[in-house]
Amino acid sequence: MIKNNSSDPSLRSGALQRVLGVTSGIMLVAGIMIGSGIFKKIAPMAAAGLSEQAIIAAWVVAGMVTMLGAFTISGLAELTTASGGEYEYLRIVFGNFTAFIFGWASFTIIGSASIAAIAFIFTQSIHELIPIANPLAAWSHWSIGGLIYPFSNAGIKCIACFMIVALTWVNYRGTKKGAILNNTVTYLKIIGMVWLIVIGFYFAFSRESIHETIVSSPLSFKTSFLGAFFAAMLSAFWAYDGWLNVSFVSGEIKNPTKNVPIAIITGVSLVMILYVLVNVAFMKVLPLSRLSTLTENDIAASVMAEMVMGSKGALFITVLILLSTFGALNGLIITYARLYYKMAQDGFFFKKVGSTHSLFNTPHIALLYSMVISCVLVFSGTFDMLTDLIVFAGFLFYALLAFGLIYMKQKGRIKGRLIGYPVVPILFILFSLALLVNTCIEQPKQTFFGVLLMLSGIPLYYFFKRSRR
Repeated sequence: MIKNNSSDPSLRSGALQRVLGVTSGIMLVAGIMIGSGIFKKIAPMAAAGLSEQAIIAAWVVAGMVTMLGAFTISGLAELTTASGGEYEYLRIVFGNFTAFIFGWASFTIIGSASIAAIAFIFTQSIHELIPIANPLAAWSHWSIGGLIYPFSNAGIKCIACFMIVALTWVNYRGTKKGAILNNTVTYLKIIGMVWLIVIGFYFAFSRESIHETIVSSPLSFKTSFLGAFFAAMLSAFWAYDGWLNVSFVSGEIKNPTKNVPIAIITGVSLVMILYVLVNVAFMKVLPLSRLSTLTENDIAASVMAEMVMGSKGALFITVLILLSTFGALNGLIITYARLYYKMAQDGFFFKKVGSTHSLFNTPHIALLYSMVISCVLVFSGTFDMLTDLIVFAGFLFYALLAFGLIYMKQKGRIKGRLIGYPVVPILFILFSLALLVNTCIEQPKQTFFGVLLMLSGIPLYYFFKRSRR
């Protein structure tokens, strides 16, 4: 049953201070979104047998759906000025239980797995420069249920955990320090992506005849077109993921009811344009037959740059990926800790997580909890498995939020003008449901594992609820 909790929890926001402007908000959205997916995800799309046109369509459609989500959910910013984002919107619309399940899903899957996956690909990029040994290579094939391979790439995973710890320490010491770091890195990686686009198109125009000869051979489909197309969009959605995370720090953004929607819509628009152009550049240089043979440890952008500029190009892309994943990792660490902090302040997480540091005014305990669970998930599985779990769980709650927007608009709780209402939220709900159904059919094991992790929070909900009393 939908609950109308109208109390604004911003008064319980502790010592967090509003130190972030709209530019920092936009850079936080773009910084989190531009991570590792754009440099890797074209490989599984090509391996599925899709044509160049279908791959570009997957990126465009995924971007348009993400924009629908941005238009829809940014409208909920009118409900509260407190930190917590999705969690707080779900609490106001649906009540504490639904909000807690989302918070728990973020702690076990969405947030922590995002941090783990980004840290993993960051360290893979370091591995491109300096080979990292695997001291547990003999155990690499040992698994838990055929899904979790904790000792695979153990050396890379250890360095990934070190990076999570290091960036947690930076953000432990101040929100503004973390924001300045994020803004600087985001500007640099946007410049780097523009350069990648330029060199890709330049190479294509100078070597057009060779490229056309290489790509003329057809590829066989491994699955049905619809299944392959949805799988491609699942990959694209991981690259687009993170656009709503800025709402988690609403309690530290100046004028959040105005600046949060601006940050979300502007950031998503910028990233969508860059993503489509980068993928066109990839396929201008590399034939699909080559892209489809790349393994999980290969990076499509590095292969492309090496073909265009030789070893210097591969080095350039490796540095760009390091910047991109570093910035995204920093942004994720900033935002998800605020979610756990808000849960604890509401009495639905461990009490100490809701405290702030007496000197730095940061949710220091929440940062430490996020650090620990993320490091555990680094050892839990492969990059692609983690990202697919994140997308499935994320869209489940996106659909709920879109429904919540319609409900609150009808109740008069949201009075501002909404872009494309009610067509936009309805379309977003329908697509989210279609994606969820397709994922359940195509990836039943991963779906079951993700749902199991979310449902594992139910006993904890009643434990915290009893503790509040």
